[in-house]
Amino acid sequence: MYYGVRIRMDSKQMWLDGMKDWDGELPERMTNDEQEEAFWREMMEKKRGATDDSMEALRLALLRYLEPTDHVLEIGPGWGNYSFAAAEKAASLTCLDSSRSVLDFLREESSRRNLRVTRFVHAKWEEFRPEEPFDVVFGINCYYRMRKIDQALIRMNNAAKRLAIVGLTSGPEKPHLWEIHRQLGCRIKFKRKDYIYLMNLLYELGIDANCQIVELERVYRYETEEQLIRDNLRPIMDENYDRKAAVDILLRYVTRHKGEYIYPHRFKAALLYWKPEPIDEWRSSGLSPLD
Repeated sequence: MYYGVRIRMDSKQMWLDGMKDWDGELPERMTNDEQEEAFWREMMEKKRGATDDSMEALRLALLRYLEPTDHVLEIGPGWGNYSFAAAEKAASLTCLDSSRSVLDFLREESSRRNLRVTRFVHAKWEEFRPEEPFDVVFGINCYYRMRKIDQALIRMNNAAKRLAIVGLTSGPEKPHLWEIHRQLGCRIKFKRKDYIYLMNLLYELGIDANCQIVELERVYRYETEEQLIRDNLRPIMDENYDRKAAVDILLRYVTRHKGEYIYPHRFKAALLYWKPEPIDEWRSSGLSPLD
């Protein structure tokens, strides 16, 4: 078995560091299940019947990896951005989530859409033991609370027969933030983790994953200039900075249309996919033959 070269970095630790806030602490929602459930309960009320149109290209990219005969497991489906499309194409779809609010919403929406091939499992992925492997196991943007991220990836590998797929939205950040950082020297709350950490971690686990980059665009709309400025200057960490100059930079990326402020943001997503590998015991135990 080819284990590759030693990467002089700890990808798991880099991922864990990225879970922390800018004060170096884990947000309470990362460890408090009740807070996480409350978040999703509120989110489900806002998302009734809606999927995110800005994720359409990612949805279509994912579907290309599914076959009509596949029995598929989705981890952390959220409000179903990918679930309903996957259920329409695959032979069956199992949605696994730790939030009852998420599963109740998906169950209701699947019934409304007459998707009879979907079943729902209330569990954390880290604790779930599938009775049989699935043809495809995938999860999109569902890893933000997984501190044992290496074990989570191994579980995906072991639960899949044909394909495992990790999906994460990526950068670049909104361009005005980079300009404010570069021109005004402001400290910005940029994203703290990205798909490359998981790509490297998979390599460290002995899994050679493919990577597809998907181009995306989200259009933000604001009714007032005050709302535009408040939402888009919030990531600035400094209390004292040239606010007028920051607003001027922001407005370079914004247009007005029918009374609204329009801010288009182009960014990317990554799909890491691989044919499941036999995982040796040393990898499951967190040991390395290179140590």
